[in-house]
Amino acid sequence: MGYGRKIFNWIVLSALALALVLELPVRAHAHGEGGDVIVKDIVLEHIGDSYEWHIGKFVGKHVAIPLPVIVCSRENGWKCFSSSHLHGGHSYEGFHIATEGAYAGKVVETLPDGSQVRPWDLSITKTVAGLLINSTIVVLLILGAARHYRKRRITDSAPMGLAGLVEMLVESLVDGIIKPCVGPNYRKFAPYLLTAFTFIFINNIMGIIPIFPAGTNITGNIAATFVLAMATFLVTNLFGTRHYWKEVLWPEVPTWLKVPLPIMPAIEIIGLFTKPFALMIRLFANIMAGHSVILILICIVFVTARMGATVNTSMSIVSILLGIFMNCMELLVAFLQAYVFTMLSSVFIGMAQEGAGHHEKKNDIDNLTTKR
Repeated sequence: MGYGRKIFNWIVLSALALALVLELPVRAHAHGEGGDVIVKDIVLEHIGDSYEWHIGKFVGKHVAIPLPVIVCSRENGWKCFSSSHLHGGHSYEGFHIATEGAYAGKVVETLPDGSQVRPWDLSITKTVAGLLINSTIVVLLILGAARHYRKRRITDSAPMGLAGLVEMLVESLVDGIIKPCVGPNYRKFAPYLLTAFTFIFINNIMGIIPIFPAGTNITGNIAATFVLAMATFLVTNLFGTRHYWKEVLWPEVPTWLKVPLPIMPAIEIIGLFTKPFALMIRLFANIMAGHSVILILICIVFVTARMGATVNTSMSIVSILLGIFMNCMELLVAFLQAYVFTMLSSVFIGMAQEGAGHHEKKNDIDNLTTKR
């Protein structure tokens, strides 16, 4: 009971610290021209991508880490330079960051005729940098646990610390999700599913922490969730059994639903794409919505600043309390969304393996009959 209370107190204090720390970067650029609070710009700036990593405002100055801009010019080929050259709306070698239009917030190139085009852009943006950092954490986490098992002897007791945590997590995922959902071939797909869970969970947790080197909204970026969903799509369909593809292309339904109009096959083929689409949207929408709500709650402090001391104080208390609650919820959502993505991916892969166990059992029965 005492241990559970300590965990609860740690979660509450962590959420409070996150809520208060989150207020610092929001306060740094909470006011626009004329001192008005532009909540929309604040939310979009924090959940969006950028060519620099803004840390905060110290001694009246904005502190940001410039990131490499790597673009391919139509006139001069590949160019690589620091994003600090484009700070403040400046142009560098014909490139600048668009402030409006379809390419707002992106690097564009000005051609000799005055037109603006979007070059091939392979820049290390804030999202890419955060992705590299979080991926490194995942690799170090897994390699650290693997190193322990390489040195472990059979007579040793159960692992503690990081190795024990990883072992508990892997066993719970394999026994609770992967093995029941995927079926007999679960060992073949367990590495991908475990990697997907760990990657999403670490990115979700790092996205909640608002200070460098965390704070990047990776799983709240639809490009990242698209790649994750496509990975599940490829694993599901490339390793699908003949029985699975038969059910997709020639399902067991009345013939008039298959010829002359392939109604059911068309529905099944559409279903191949709606499954990863659901994975992509679910993860993206939940993470982005959580970050947006927390930012909006913190902005209440600044929105009510001109409404008097009484209103501002009372609403600030409400904002902090709701911020603590939402941060606690986000800690739960960080695990839950990784769990749901892994579970649904396991279900989809298991559906594509349908029939494999049946054929194995049939072969075993045939072999047993032959021996007899």
